[in-house]
Amino acid sequence: MPASVFDSLLLGHVWGTDELRAIFSDETRVQKWFDYEAALALAQAELGIIPKAAAQEIAAKAKVANVDLVAVGAEIRRIKHPLVPALRALQAACADGHGEYLHFGPTTQDVLDTGMMLQLKEAHAIIMRDLGNVGRELYRLAEAHRATPMAGRTHGVQALPITFGHKCAIWLAELGRNHARLKDSAARNLVGGMTGAVGTQAAFGAQAVALENDLMARLGLGVADIAWQVARDRLADYAGALGLVGGALAKIAHEIIILSHNEIDEVAEPFAPGKVGSSTMPHKRNPVICEGVLAAGRALRASVGLMQEALVVEHERDASVWRLEWKALPECCLMTGAMLAQMKVVLGGLEVHVDKMRRNLDALGGFLMSERVMFVLADRVGKQSAHELVYEVAMRGIDQGTTFEHGLMADPKVKAALGADELRALLDPTTYVGLAPEIVDRVLAETKAAGWLT
Repeated sequence: MPASVFDSLLLGHVWGTDELRAIFSDETRVQKWFDYEAALALAQAELGIIPKAAAQEIAAKAKVANVDLVAVGAEIRRIKHPLVPALRALQAACADGHGEYLHFGPTTQDVLDTGMMLQLKEAHAIIMRDLGNVGRELYRLAEAHRATPMAGRTHGVQALPITFGHKCAIWLAELGRNHARLKDSAARNLVGGMTGAVGTQAAFGAQAVALENDLMARLGLGVADIAWQVARDRLADYAGALGLVGGALAKIAHEIIILSHNEIDEVAEPFAPGKVGSSTMPHKRNPVICEGVLAAGRALRASVGLMQEALVVEHERDASVWRLEWKALPECCLMTGAMLAQMKVVLGGLEVHVDKMRRNLDALGGFLMSERVMFVLADRVGKQSAHELVYEVAMRGIDQGTTFEHGLMADPKVKAALGADELRALLDPTTYVGLAPEIVDRVLAETKAAGWLT
């Protein structure tokens, strides 16, 4: 039975996806080790280092289905080595003694690190695909609501009007930057290892460079400039980029939760018949998907921190950091994948309550428009005088529970500077969204030109 939320039959959807669980399963992990050994044997045979017959047999038998994983796991626990039992099992599966040429030169970390990179490469493709899916939903929302007015809030309270499309465009632009970061990180960091016990390639002889180039070409990975057994920045760098993706998604989920509060009620995550919010309060429609994303985002940032801890390594080998990475990196990928999958659902079916957005613009009784009134008055009485004048009217009106219009018209200085019709027009919040629609259009055009949504 699963003991972790990542593999839980009940809770696993919050913490990962089936695609990513398959990539980081024991079966795939061992298969990637075997892929390394097969590619190495074939490359060595091409260079005449080992017999071609041996290489062909190793490659033919390098399938995880040919070994007993339960037995391999038991042997790992017995001899306390993470790779040798799998190698012995593969050797035993090879006929005619060809298994003697298995693992001809590399060290354990070459195999484990490269295997992890092969898993990460597959996970990266899924994460980039799903990032594009979420981006397309944000693009759609930004475009549809480019001019939909709503209250902008600073310090948690209403500040000035914005548009909902502007808010979505900010989210979209951030995800676009994160897409670029992940793309750059993968190009920089998806490399393999074939450097031997202490990184000098001594066991591979004079053909080491040619062999490494051939091996990595077969595996579809880059060639590292130097051994990275004790330089773990590559994995930490990629995990950090995932942390930024997760932070952006968690922020969106958090804001949707806030905007779903009954007192605000401007958006709501999708609701389907049968969805239950409470075992005792039948009326509840809770933002449970967004809550799950928010929780995963917090856990993701903690795992990114563990990857940073793995940067501190001793001498030419330190297996303690492997153990951190074995846990933290798959979890970073799993949680990012889950968050992307869940946010696609949320944004794809997001309920946007345009009427509530408009209604909330009037919640302050017009005081939301203080900046606009102040700048019009500034042309007539001076900026600082206008600020003091509007400030006094606003504070007095809020304390007394009157509207902004009433307070302004009751002030002789304001009444002398502004006519009633002019003031009424100034207090229309739907006409004071600045350049929000044009900004949205620019972001959409730049996003389309960048091509990451296609």
